[in-house]
Amino acid sequence: MEKKYVLITGANSGIGRAAAQKFAAEGYHVIMACRNMEKGRAVQSEIISRSPQAKVDLMELNVSSFDSIRAFCSAYQAGYPRLDILIHNAAYLNHGEKEYLLSADGIELSFATNTFGPFLMTRLLEQHLVKSQDPRILHACTTNIKHFFDPKREIDFDNLRGEYRDSRPYSVYKMYGDSKMALLLLTIKMAEDYERRGVPVKVNALQINRVKLSDETIQKMSPRWRLMARAQNWTNPLPSGMAETYFNICTSEEWREVTGRLINHKRELVQPASNEKGLAQIGNIFGAKTYPAYATDVRNLERMWSLGVELTGNEIE
Repeated sequence: MEKKYVLITGANSGIGRAAAQKFAAEGYHVIMACRNMEKGRAVQSEIISRSPQAKVDLMELNVSSFDSIRAFCSAYQAGYPRLDILIHNAAYLNHGEKEYLLSADGIELSFATNTFGPFLMTRLLEQHLVKSQDPRILHACTTNIKHFFDPKREIDFDNLRGEYRDSRPYSVYKMYGDSKMALLLLTIKMAEDYERRGVPVKVNALQINRVKLSDETIQKMSPRWRLMARAQNWTNPLPSGMAETYFNICTSEEWREVTGRLINHKRELVQPASNEKGLAQIGNIFGAKTYPAYATDVRNLERMWSLGVELTGNEIE
C-alpha cells in the first residue's frame, strides 16, 4: 500500500492522541498538528517507541489563530506531496470559564477554534487534498448539538465577534454546543459545495458521545464540573475506542462514497429528526439516531457558510 498522509489536529491528548497512535500503528504517515509542542514531542516519542517503523511528524498549530493556520498550511504544502486524510479533532471547551474570550482575530474563542479555524484550514489545504486518490475529512462533533431539539435554541450569529459580550449572559458550554452545531452546518454545506464543483473530497462529522477524560483536563474545570466529570469517568469509554471509529470512517470502503453526513459512535448514519414534538422528543434526546432539523434549515446553512467565507477570506476559492 502506498503510504498515506493523515493530519490530526489536537493530536497530543485524548482521542487525537489515540488516533495518532492507531494510524501510525497501521502504517500511515501521521502529522500531529499541536499547539503545545512540549506535550506533542512527548506523545510523538511515545508513538514511535511503540511502533518503531512509524512515520510521525510534529508541526505547530494554534487552530484558533488564522495567522497560525496560514503559516501551518504553507509549511505543509511545502513539505508534503498531498493530504489523504484530514481530521479536525482539536477543540476548545474550558468548563467553568465565565469570561467571553476573543481570539486573536476577534472571534469568540469557541467558534474560532471549533468552527472557523477548521473551515479556513480545509479551504487552504483543498489543493493538497484533491491530489489524493481517496481524500476524506472528518469533523469531531458532539452530542451537545441535541440542545437544538429545543425550538428556542439557536446560534447567536450576531454575537460571535463580541458585539454583545458585555450585555448578554455568557456560557462557554452553550458556545461549545453552538460552535459544534455550526461545524455540522459547514460539514453539510461543504459536501454540497464539493459536489457542485466536482471536487472529489468526502467530508463527514462524527457525533462523539462520552469518553474518559484525563486528570489534566478535569483539573482545568470548576469544582462542580470537576466532581461531575470524575463521577462520569467511572463509566466513560477510553479514547482508544473512539480513535478506532475515526480510523474506520476515514479508511474503510464502507464510508468511501459517503459525504455530508453525521455518523454516531455506533458507526451508524444519523438522520435529521422528522418529528421534534411530544414523546418523539424523548427518543431524539436520549437516542443516537437523529439530530435536530435545525441543521437542515437552508437559512441556517447559507448563513453559516456566508459567515465562514466572510471571516476566513473571500479570496480563497
